[in-house]
Amino acid sequence: MRIRATVAAVTGALALSALAVPAAQAADVPWSSGRTAFGAATADGTVGTAAELDVTFSNMKVNSGKNIVVGTTNAVKVPVTYTLTHPADLDTGADNFANGPLIYKGSSAETATNMLISDEPATCTAASSTKLSCKGVITIRPADGDLSSDEAGTWNAGGLALAGEEDVKVQGGLGAVRVQRYSKLTVNATPEPVKKGKTITVTGKLSRANWDDNKYHGYTNQPVKLQFRKKDSSTYTTVKTIKSNSTGELKTTVKASVDGYFRYSFAGTNTTPAVNATGDFVDVK
Repeated sequence: MRIRATVAAVTGALALSALAVPAAQAADVPWSSGRTAFGAATADGTVGTAAELDVTFSNMKVNSGKNIVVGTTNAVKVPVTYTLTHPADLDTGADNFANGPLIYKGSSAETATNMLISDEPATCTAASSTKLSCKGVITIRPADGDLSSDEAGTWNAGGLALAGEEDVKVQGGLGAVRVQRYSKLTVNATPEPVKKGKTITVTGKLSRANWDDNKYHGYTNQPVKLQFRKKDSSTYTTVKTIKSNSTGELKTTVKASVDGYFRYSFAGTNTTPAVNATGDFVDVK
């Protein structure tokens, strides 16, 4: 379930105060028709308050602790594991009980500006009479507008549990999660072949996913290393560092010395992952 929402605290319970989802999709919420993530939907589709369910999420690990990297078109499935603690008398095997993971943008679940919830309830096994070990999947679909480019960076993890038509629990603050815009890096060294001592021009481009128009745009004014490895070596060394221009383009020159491979290498930022270009071989005569 993908929800772009503002969430507010209402008399100890949580309810949606704004939900930017078309009315026709109002029933498409975790995890049964007529429900919302934060309360019970009334007959006219509005959201009412709900009692807080007595469960607690803990030990949450999103994407095995790795950054979540999202491109422009492909859906990204993010695995999540966690522990759910509940009263011994709560029937977690009942048809009306379900729980799942979520991630949100913002300092708290109550003030989140965007929240992405698992499409399906998590699969859980009993670890004891009061604990469940759970696995869920959050699917991020950039082509469907799940993200906007300014939301790249730090998100937070949380969980959602539902029981019947009235009880709900949303818990945030379960760890920071980094959601990044997929990056690309190219390189082209010319001329090929080249005489020893002559000038080699090395061009390339650093670009990254734009979640607003689902295209790739140049990543501007970023430090990028030009690296070289000799033909018979497996190790790259840094020749110099330059910056991408206003369209993400890269260009510099070096003197030809020995046969080998040139590549550009980008260390990454909070919003964009590190990336290395595939080495371009230059034959030095």
